[in-house]
Amino acid sequence: MENREIIYYKDELNEEFSKAVITPRKIDENYKYEHNPFWEVCSYLIQNVFSMPIKVGYEKIKFKLKYIGKEKLKQCKNEGYFIYANHTQAFADTFITSVGNYPKRNFLIVNPANVSIKGAGHLIEMLGAIPTPNNKTAMKSFLKIIEKRIKNKNSITIYPEAHIWPYYTKIRNFKDVSFKYPVELQVPSFCMTNTYQKYGKNKEKIKIVTYIDGPFYPNNELPKKEAQKELRDKIYNQMVERSKNSDIEYIKYIKEVDI
Repeated sequence: MENREIIYYKDELNEEFSKAVITPRKIDENYKYEHNPFWEVCSYLIQNVFSMPIKVGYEKIKFKLKYIGKEKLKQCKNEGYFIYANHTQAFADTFITSVGNYPKRNFLIVNPANVSIKGAGHLIEMLGAIPTPNNKTAMKSFLKIIEKRIKNKNSITIYPEAHIWPYYTKIRNFKDVSFKYPVELQVPSFCMTNTYQKYGKNKEKIKIVTYIDGPFYPNNELPKKEAQKELRDKIYNQMVERSKNSDIEYIKYIKEVDI
């Protein structure tokens, strides 16, 4: 790995290193979060039937992906829950949690740019993308669809790091704002930590090993803000611990102040 790429960064909370350049659409009161039954049936078939062989095939061929801890999800198979994951792949991240969580239907809270790709935006929505809103009016519809998906015993994936850092092997610091959803709805959460591990004859090939942990429950004895922070800290600390299983760096990240 001597010729690996090096990326210099200043701000782990706000910098984005995805190579995709997409102008995001505006998600306002005109955006349709809820759809008719026919749309929902088509979405389910695309999510959990037609696309699943492609998702499984891609992650196996490209990353030799392995899940550890899938049995933990069975504890909450009859209820909705949230999944928190680190954000290190532009394409694979869109389905790693969905495959690991199968057959439960999984949705993903995403940046509006993800549903702004010409010719593919609607397909991405049908694959489970829920874009974050741009104003307060749209926020009401956004929160309503989140509650609906959870009540229907689905899962919702959130990337608390928010920005893509390809092949990053640590867990970036993230805010607790996205942890308000399980606290408000009083439902469990899981985390999936994607790690990069070497394999092959010369140990220069990379595979992804995804660790699943949970369930984590909100603390009802605390005020909501404190419960939100406590839940964030539990999941963050667990992900940091799991990230230590990464043993190869395909891309090296260096903070500029450390140069």
